[in-house]
Amino acid sequence: MISDEELNHLRESGERIRVVRDDLESNDVIGIIVAWSSDQILVRRRNRRVVKLDRNYSIQLYSEPRQKPTEL
Repeated sequence: MISDEELNHLRESGERIRVVRDDLESNDVIGIIVAWSSDQILVRRRNRRVVKLDRNYSIQLYSEPRQKPTEL
């Protein structure tokens, strides 16, 4: 799970992230972090829709190559 400090850094910098949910790249959520709680994160996508996701998913920088998700 990603730490609160890392989430805060990503939120303040406005960097795009990739949330890898499974092996299919088409199921990735790409956007910026808006908020988080102890078990969920809120990601704003490019179309301005907001998605609430489990915090245990693999979170990666969008600018870096996609990596396989870690087991939940």
